[in-house]
Amino acid sequence: MNARILVTALALAGGMASGLIGCGQRGALYLPTEPAAQDRATLPQILTPSLPSRKPSDTP
Repeated sequence: MNARILVTALALAGGMASGLIGCGQRGALYLPTEPAAQDRATLPQILTPSLPSRKPSDTP
């Protein structure tokens, strides 16, 4: 029983590590500031499209 839990834990840890390594993201993360990025939806707008649209400059 304990061996089964260990194997499951190792498989989950290996799967998570390979998912993080193989995600394809290279370089530092940044917020785009070019004009083309101004009209893109943010994550909250994608998840809940019924929310009113707010631009980052609208926040206090």
